Amino acid sequence: MADKKKNAPLPASSAGLLRFFEDETKGFKIDPKIIISMPISIIVVSWVIDLLLIP
Repeated sequence: MADKKKNAPLPASSAGLLRFFEDETKGFKIDPKIIISMPISIIVVSWVIDLLLIP
């Protein structure tokens, strides 16, 4: 019985996700840090401009 538990297959959903992330696609790749920092920096710049324009 111990052998059956050790060799049990993974659930279908996690195996599908692993296969999806292993696939390489063509095109340029952007670092996720850049994707997160761009909208945050635009928000900060707009707040600064708003604070400077209101006397």
